[in-house]
Amino acid sequence: MDLGLITLLMAGAIVLLMMLGVPLVFVTGSVAVVTLLLTFGPDALPLISSRIYSTVDSYALVAVPMFVLMAAILERAGVARELYDAMHAWSGRLRGGVALQTMVAAVIMAAMTGIVGGEVMLLGMVALPQMLRLNYDRKLAIGTICAGGSLGTMIPPSLVLIIFGLTASVSIGDLFLASIGPGLLLATLYLLYIWLRCWIDPSMGPPANEGEALPLGARLALLKGLALPLGVAALVLGSIYAGIAAVSEAAAVGVAGAIACAAVRGKLTLGLLLDVCRQTMKVCGTILWLTFGASALIGVYGLIGGTRFVSTLMADLPLGPLGIVAVMMLIVFVLGTVMDWIGICLLTMPIFVPLVRELGFDPVWFGVLFCLNVQMAYLSPPFGPAAFFLKSVAPPDVTLQEIFAAMIPFILLQSIALGVLLFWPPLALWLVGR
Repeated sequence: MDLGLITLLMAGAIVLLMMLGVPLVFVTGSVAVVTLLLTFGPDALPLISSRIYSTVDSYALVAVPMFVLMAAILERAGVARELYDAMHAWSGRLRGGVALQTMVAAVIMAAMTGIVGGEVMLLGMVALPQMLRLNYDRKLAIGTICAGGSLGTMIPPSLVLIIFGLTASVSIGDLFLASIGPGLLLATLYLLYIWLRCWIDPSMGPPANEGEALPLGARLALLKGLALPLGVAALVLGSIYAGIAAVSEAAAVGVAGAIACAAVRGKLTLGLLLDVCRQTMKVCGTILWLTFGASALIGVYGLIGGTRFVSTLMADLPLGPLGIVAVMMLIVFVLGTVMDWIGICLLTMPIFVPLVRELGFDPVWFGVLFCLNVQMAYLSPPFGPAAFFLKSVAPPDVTLQEIFAAMIPFILLQSIALGVLLFWPPLALWLVGR
């Protein structure tokens, strides 16, 4: 049978099953099994189990549950809330000060956890009521929280970077280094946008007076409580960048540091440990099952020659190398509006990354491009996970339509950052030394 027809049938089956509400893991797994049975017969079924085993038999995969566990402990220990309180105390009478310090707090939280859902929900519970009380522009407040909370996809240690590195066989340490520049660029664009909007129209971000009421000693005391968790983040990332520890080893150090933070704060209890272990198991279980299904599907598709077919098809497009990469990014963006990023990464990167290498581009740069695209997907309707995370904790009068409308300016800023990185790879590669 023609590979083009097989590709269309497989894609159609995936879309149909997803529209019927079948979980993605069963969609990819069932399509893989049926395709293998129809093309090679039942004797080839052991190939699927072999493919799955080879995919998960990776020591670096240990970093995933470790970083998830570290993030869960820091969140439950109240570190993020104390970070926000400290930033708020220093905002003073700056126009849009609460929104600006919320964004800075989001950057620091991203460096400590890298878990998007928890950041958006926490900022939604702590920062959104404060900005609404101060009569901030509702769309500016909502967009700030969703965009800031989604920075966890770009600022290391990011699960998106880890999963991409494992899928594309790219150094996770290099990905962490390469994402720093683009991540800070994006955060800077957010901060400039918020400051300009509030400078042009002061009513959009009235200054707060509470911070000035606190004496300097009290404000400094709030910052002291952040020394240990920030030290943990610095230790984890510093040990990776200095070459002292592998990513998995550094993640384990991070867990130990997070437990120490909880103990110092008096929050380390058996109940907390049980809760964070359950949360970690749920997250990692989802990731692993998605990995199983996507690995089986890509393995079968590659076995029938589909990977080579798609690569040849894209290489034959009447576009230059950058144009082909732009098409890949467009595909990822479209998929991101209807599909979870893990599924997109596992399904597309085994096809895209070899072609990127053939085109002469650095896969580390492409990985950071992918992460930027994932962040756009976090805000883009109709899937837009950030919108649903915020809706779950926002006041009842905040609607999903209002949340999606508030995120449009920030999506445009993300597209600007994506364009800068697309046409100027040194933004990501200069720290890697390439």
